[in-house]
Amino acid sequence: MKVRVQFSKHGVMKFIGHLDMMRYFQKAIRRAGIDIAYTGGYSPHQIMSFAAPLGVGMESDGEYMDIEVHSHNGAQAMMTSLNGVMAEGVRILSVRALPEHTKNAMASVAAAGYLVRLRADMRPGFVTQEALEQFLARPSIPFTKQTKKKETELDLKPAIYKLYMEGDAVFMLVDAGSAGNIKPAMVMEALYREHGETLPPFALEITRTETYLDMGTDGHKKLAPLRDAGEDF
Repeated sequence: MKVRVQFSKHGVMKFIGHLDMMRYFQKAIRRAGIDIAYTGGYSPHQIMSFAAPLGVGMESDGEYMDIEVHSHNGAQAMMTSLNGVMAEGVRILSVRALPEHTKNAMASVAAAGYLVRLRADMRPGFVTQEALEQFLARPSIPFTKQTKKKETELDLKPAIYKLYMEGDAVFMLVDAGSAGNIKPAMVMEALYREHGETLPPFALEITRTETYLDMGTDGHKKLAPLRDAGEDF
């Protein structure tokens, strides 16, 4: 049976990178006594896949991994067993069974929600609801994405689904699929440039609130949390 596990990542664990988180969960699953399935061959490994990797330094309430198990005692027992061996800062939030032929977590990602806070001593006066509305109302939001090998010119506007103030933080819902994959820092950098400013290093405190799949049909987008692809068991 395929199972989708939702977990949160906070505190010092935000500094643990994606590959180390994979190794962490491999060991945690063994400690929890989960009857996980392994691949065949000379070097078997646990059948496990993660949704969109979280950047180092970000916290999250919407992380997901898929595993395959041979047997189980129910979702609640599995969640209790896993939480019993979690390190401080990581918490299992839900465990759901996936129907046959469901896309794996990584292939399912369509969008992600983020709360972005600016450190108190680095918050400029132009980060307001009015400024965000004006920013999103622009016909296009050009951005130059720099990689080690090349520069790519992007228009961020089609990839920003929501952008507004939530308390003292900026909430954004953005494209996180393989084709778009917009990072919150890119949006904030473009906002700063709009006001003739440069985003200072380490100014942002980012929390991923949820990771979404697209359950729409006929080209109509209908976003839902990744856990909604599963069912209770």
